[in-house]
Amino acid sequence: MTRHSKNCTASSVYSYHEKKKDAKSSGYGSLKLRYGKDGVKDFDCCSLSLHPCRNPVVTPDGILFDKESILEYIISKKNEISRKIKEYEKQCKKEQAEIEEIGEAEHRSRIEKFLKTEGAVASASQAAQGSSTSDTNKGASVSNMAAGKDKKLPSFWIPSLTPSSKETKLQKPDKTVFCPISGKPLRVKDLVDVKFTLADPEDKGLLDGRRDRYKCPVTGDILRNNITCAILRQTGHVVTLDCIEKLVKKDMLHPITGAKLVDKDIIVLQRGGTGFSAANEQLSSVKARPVLQA
Repeated sequence: MTRHSKNCTASSVYSYHEKKKDAKSSGYGSLKLRYGKDGVKDFDCCSLSLHPCRNPVVTPDGILFDKESILEYIISKKNEISRKIKEYEKQCKKEQAEIEEIGEAEHRSRIEKFLKTEGAVASASQAAQGSSTSDTNKGASVSNMAAGKDKKLPSFWIPSLTPSSKETKLQKPDKTVFCPISGKPLRVKDLVDVKFTLADPEDKGLLDGRRDRYKCPVTGDILRNNITCAILRQTGHVVTLDCIEKLVKKDMLHPITGAKLVDKDIIVLQRGGTGFSAANEQLSSVKARPVLQA
């Protein structure tokens, strides 16, 4: 391998680096980028606003939100769902009215057919029958907008009635609100209030821009992105996972109140950005672009 192989153009082999470099500059092919430490939020920041939480709440999956932000999200989603439900009900009523109108038209056509048959049988002679049919033909309208045809014929002035336009049929909307991060169903009663213990109890000012904001109330360790934390559902205290493994799981008792705990009372909090693939799960982003085919 020669020196400066990435910039070597005399090689007979189309290297992986040259392939990636050409794909990036050509505008074709999917682009993949790995996030750094600054691309992932801190462990104590809201997943929606990306700022330190003032009133933190956590989902059963360990996703942290600010209470104001997540409630605004849930209310907006419920309003959107109610709007979709109204549109769906309006569509159902319209379909029901069309079905009723078609039924009435079929009923009228049966009556007219029956009356014509009875009139033909009751006619006195063949000539009288012919004269009556000629009279009915003269009285019938030759317009293509009569007898309800105006509702079936296409109209070039109304977009929904043009020959090439098809009405989109709405599906019944789902009333479930889903989490914006995990995509799982989200309910307000499932949110758990979180209590962070300040590293410096005397300083209660702004927390933005500070790295050492909180500590574990049991061990006193400073909470950072590289430390896995857990939340006790009963009181909302945030402790380290080492405290859970070494102290709590021995007797399954709350380390502060002494209350009995079960497995679902321990919620593992999602870690912040550390820059290491072993600590975070989603560290890469993919942007789809058109593929250049020969």
